[in-house]
Amino acid sequence: MAMAMPQKATSIVLAMVLVRLAMLSLAAGTTTATFYTPSYTPSACYGFQDKGTMIAAASEAFWNGGKACGDRYEVTCKGATNDGVPEPCTGRSVTVRIVDLCPAAGCRGTIDLSQEAFAIIADPNAGKVQIEYRRI
Repeated sequence: MAMAMPQKATSIVLAMVLVRLAMLSLAAGTTTATFYTPSYTPSACYGFQDKGTMIAAASEAFWNGGKACGDRYEVTCKGATNDGVPEPCTGRSVTVRIVDLCPAAGCRGTIDLSQEAFAIIADPNAGKVQIEYRRI
């Protein structure tokens, strides 16, 4: 019986650590980005409220049942995903706010940037690029 409590406490601590690690995996990492074109309203997060052009739609991987709404990410292009534009990156970063869901059926990237945000980090002719991101 004396062993049950420490094991239970250890299990709880381990579970908390695993949850925190899962959250950190969405806080920073590498993935792909695409872009979408105006009109940017209505959006799943803000309806007809205009949130500007430094925005993005989150794939299901980030969406978390809508909890991603309003999250801000710094996004940097790291390379090409195809041979069409072998060096698409501008060397710049952009900060975007999640305002919408990029539904699985049509979402080609993990983060679907506005056309304006994508153009800051990469040549739009690339269509899809490798990125690094971090939640800020």
